[in-house]
Amino acid sequence: MSFDKYIYEKAENEVKQNRFRAEREAEERALDAERKIPEIKEISNELSRTSIELSKLILKNKGDFKENFEKIKNRNIQGQEMIRSLLTRNGYPADYLEPRYSCVKCCDKGFYEGQRCSCFERLLTRFAVEKLNSEANMPDCDFEHFSLSYYEGRSDSGVDCFKRMSENLEFCRKYAERFSTNSSSLFLLGKTGIGKTHISLSIAKEVIKRGFTVAYGSLLNYLRIIEKEHFGRSENPETDTLQILIGADLLILDDLGSEFRTSFYESVIYNIVNSRINLGLPTIISSNLSVPELQKNYNDRIISRLFSVYHIIPFVGEDIRQIKRLNEEF
Repeated sequence: MSFDKYIYEKAENEVKQNRFRAEREAEERALDAERKIPEIKEISNELSRTSIELSKLILKNKGDFKENFEKIKNRNIQGQEMIRSLLTRNGYPADYLEPRYSCVKCCDKGFYEGQRCSCFERLLTRFAVEKLNSEANMPDCDFEHFSLSYYEGRSDSGVDCFKRMSENLEFCRKYAERFSTNSSSLFLLGKTGIGKTHISLSIAKEVIKRGFTVAYGSLLNYLRIIEKEHFGRSENPETDTLQILIGADLLILDDLGSEFRTSFYESVIYNIVNSRINLGLPTIISSNLSVPELQKNYNDRIISRLFSVYHIIPFVGEDIRQIKRLNEEF
């Protein structure tokens, strides 16, 4: 996946800072250990001398090189074992002096075996998602400000609105608290203005707090961005929004059904939905359309995946914006 220069440099800087922090903290621990266990400093000085001897030996590469190399190497190993032994005898873990890198695979270098490390890829995705979210201009919502007082009476199908929405709120709150990349996908269905966007963004807020990457926004806006990139009209040609959305830990697409009906948009929606199912990544989609309207407007491939893989959450009630307006008038 390609990323623009700003995203790449930001991730690169984060990796460097992580490595610098890990090595600085290791140096501080070494000074602490040497103050409390003087023998460690003596052995460390000896190890430094063996390193110098080894470098000189490699440069000369003469005579009994192999024999001398093994001797110096064994002295180094013995010295390290002595330090570990001193540490454990004095109540420290054996690896107390080792840098504690955030990524043990690449040791916070960002690359492993000549390829971008998974930790670096994750940073790139995180910063790309954050940039997308900052441009989405979505309202700030949380569970605490989701009021059940607007849900009274019964729906057209006879469902108790307060009871159903109380259950929905509790389910979504627990979903956010227990979220993992193995969580189920959710399909929020119900007419406009009854809290789907508020609940979706409340989940996003909690999941982001827990350190996951969450891309959230209007499906129509995302489709327009992807369309511009696909046909070479984007201001940021290096950005691949489609792949960013596919790779986020959680993707939230608001208002399925608000987009124009085009074959390109339909193929993109299918690609996103299907690709994330194949990757095992959760997606939350909301729609104001009824089930018959969805079946009429989307092909069987999309409908099949939405209704067979996603957990359906029906929202009920009256348009909260209209209720607020009426309350203000009276």
